[in-house]
Amino acid sequence: MLLVTGGAGFIGSNVVAALNDAGRADVVVCDLLGHDGKWRNLAKRQLADFVLPSELMAWLQGRKLDAVIHLGANSSTTATDGDAVIETNFRVSLRLLDWCTAHATPFIYASSAATYGDGAHGFSDDPSLKALKALRPMNLYGWSKHLFDLAVAERIARGEKLPPQCVGLKFFNAFGPNEYHKGTMASVLARRFDDIKTGRAVQLFKSHRDGVADGDQRRDFIYIDDVVRVMMWLFATPSVSGLFNVGTGNARSFKDLILSAYAALGTKPNIQYIEMPEAIRGSYQYFTQSQVDRLLAAGYNGDFATLEDSVAHYVKNYLDGADRFR
Repeated sequence: MLLVTGGAGFIGSNVVAALNDAGRADVVVCDLLGHDGKWRNLAKRQLADFVLPSELMAWLQGRKLDAVIHLGANSSTTATDGDAVIETNFRVSLRLLDWCTAHATPFIYASSAATYGDGAHGFSDDPSLKALKALRPMNLYGWSKHLFDLAVAERIARGEKLPPQCVGLKFFNAFGPNEYHKGTMASVLARRFDDIKTGRAVQLFKSHRDGVADGDQRRDFIYIDDVVRVMMWLFATPSVSGLFNVGTGNARSFKDLILSAYAALGTKPNIQYIEMPEAIRGSYQYFTQSQVDRLLAAGYNGDFATLEDSVAHYVKNYLDGADRFR
């Protein structure tokens, strides 16, 4: 039996789909479904159980699991309730880490590229305490994830016991099917696809930095299928532990992302550049790009799809179809 926290969310539901496709029907999801249709992310899946987060620790008593894949979190980069975010993203993670350690259960958890802050210290997934302590996340979400990375690193530095496999994953800008419930946290492509399809102008931010053209702000966009392949490889390779970036290692612009969608549809681009709100200009990231050397050195040899191929797959198989869900 496998536990996937956050299993009804974007990355989580895609992991559940991959586990089902691999023949695993003994998947337990821990999540909140709410009222925004998030259940549709799991409508095609088979589950052994569904557990509410408030019931999780009681449910775990007496259980034996093959692994815990911990993706549950408040992932809003604009969250402001510090107490709620720390409880959900940090303290729950600590409790699961302790449980997996006590029960010798592999533990794969979601960190985030948000831990890198403005990128002033680069995007190296160096897991040492010294390197981690130099990072300065720019929002509450990133800080909560950073705290847990530090807690794991501290235990390693002290030689304390950990789960037999302990993996943290710093996801970069993942996009793909089942992200629709995320609202403003969904990818620009998902949020703007209907504009692209109907011919309305797609609005992108102007640049307010010398040397960067409008729409040329760059991110390491990674398709969800590549994210899932990395996670399934780790699940199948319990000898690998550590903290790893999950990105393509290739930054592309928001303009590239949107132009790829127009190309996939075979329609003429219509992009309008608008002023960036003054409130976010000082903290806006103009560039993120993962370093994936450590993941490759650990043995992962899967290729990462190009942005153009990823967008084409997403558009043709999901966004432009009658059923957008995996």
